[in-house]
Amino acid sequence: MALKSYSDYLESLRKMRPNVYKFGELISDVTTHPATRSTIEGHAQTYKLLDDSSEREILTTKSQLTGEPISRYLSIVASPEDMYANSRLKRHMFQKTGTCTGGRCVGWNALNAIYITSWEIDKKYGTGYHDRFLRWLKEAQERDITISGALTDPKGDRTKTPSAQEDPDMSLRIIEHRKDGIVVRGAKVMICGVAASNEIFVLPGSAYKEPDKEYAVSFVVPRDIEGLTIVETRRPSDTREMEEGFDIPVKEGGISQAYLLFEDVFVPMERLFMAGEYDFSFNAIKYFISSYRAAIGGCVAGQGDVKIGAAVLVARANGLSSKAFTDKITKMHINNETTYGMGIAAAAMGKKHPSGAWVCDLLLSNVNKVHVATLPYETSLLAQDISGGIAETGCIPSYKDIKSERYGALLEKYLKAKHSAEARVRAARLVEWATIGAGVPGCMHGGGSPDGAKMMIRASENLEEKVAIARRLAGITEEIPEPEAKK
Repeated sequence: MALKSYSDYLESLRKMRPNVYKFGELISDVTTHPATRSTIEGHAQTYKLLDDSSEREILTTKSQLTGEPISRYLSIVASPEDMYANSRLKRHMFQKTGTCTGGRCVGWNALNAIYITSWEIDKKYGTGYHDRFLRWLKEAQERDITISGALTDPKGDRTKTPSAQEDPDMSLRIIEHRKDGIVVRGAKVMICGVAASNEIFVLPGSAYKEPDKEYAVSFVVPRDIEGLTIVETRRPSDTREMEEGFDIPVKEGGISQAYLLFEDVFVPMERLFMAGEYDFSFNAIKYFISSYRAAIGGCVAGQGDVKIGAAVLVARANGLSSKAFTDKITKMHINNETTYGMGIAAAAMGKKHPSGAWVCDLLLSNVNKVHVATLPYETSLLAQDISGGIAETGCIPSYKDIKSERYGALLEKYLKAKHSAEARVRAARLVEWATIGAGVPGCMHGGGSPDGAKMMIRASENLEEKVAIARRLAGITEEIPEPEAKK
């Protein structure tokens, strides 16, 4: 089958072995539990929207493997147009759900990274990773599954490499090689949308050298595989979204994060795409971030669209014209289109890899990441400024209080402005959601830290080429090298 229905997707999650925990409780059904239902519903929209032909055009593409229609989240990027479409999809889904659908998009970046990396490993070592990956991908497309991506390791002492840690499990590692697969132990942390996923795609968490080769591992496993325990980590501020009524500002989305605890998990050979090839661990990360940090510009632009609209709604409910905030709203639009446009530029300036995949320009992708770590926060500040205290402080009575028989009518009376109390509260809750609540994706550290991006920028900046340009223009013939560092 291909292109699951909304109900089929929900049923696929219900059939999985319960292994997700929250507050010490095993969640028997992630589709209904308050801690996970909103992120499930957000991801479910990628299936539900397929009933609309105009949405289908955004959400789907043609498989390079079968020629059949598939979810764009399961596709290989083969051209800059594919990346444009992905950025458009990410922005569109934020507009539809009010938040991130990272349980699909991070997995999409992971599988694209390994598509290229497995091809490179095979070319050097004659392994069979790439064909193995393609067989798995074809099956994944046919089942139209949701795949989350897992990269971040706990790391332990940041001054030590994985193999030098007192506890070797501080990064996920291979503890046993078998003829039919491997056994892994360790953890992946701060993973988005896992509860909504059918499978989890694991990539190396860093660039490794030979002593750390057992940490250079990539594979994909069912989310409910034996030996894997998942702990949801929704923040305390998100508990409001577990209530009813307009305390939940968005019904179709919500972010969830998790820790993945691998306790001697067996990974069969057919799902293994890297096992000790440490010299390609950096490549896997490089190809991941080149697409992820380009397309995240679409994510935060969609988030910014929500902030702008919600802030203007609060202002109008208060009786204020948006014209009173023209400069602030203009700045919000500039922030949005800067990250979106930078991502498009990274795609446009990319190049074709010999494997057939398209690789975004690494310099521009990382410049975009630095913008993503700053501009959305300014947009949030402006949204809160426009909306006033009712949105920024969160000082709004709960839905149950506003509907109280004893004092609810008085609360509604004093919450009313130019428009109804409910309209004003709903708009204010949406600003709160999008700026400090569960609608906020990981702008600062999602997809890596801004300092990490700056390191990649320095590695890609071609400083000496620019110095040579300046020497030529200035008519300088003598060599002017970089001074040696003082000892």
